[in-house]
Amino acid sequence: MLKYTEIILQKVSFNKELFNLELRKSVKWLKKEEAAILRTWCIINFGAVYMDVINEAFN
Repeated sequence: MLKYTEIILQKVSFNKELFNLELRKSVKWLKKEEAAILRTWCIINFGAVYMDVINEAFN
């Protein structure tokens, strides 16, 4: 499920609203350990653009 989430987030990363929506859905579905890995992955790949969205989704 984690890899699938990463693929989806990469595909919607052109749009902040879609990225936010998909990230929030993913955080709900994933286990805590997977969510922690996803957070790190998001910061590395999209932190420069969507850091506010990432922080909000994981709080």
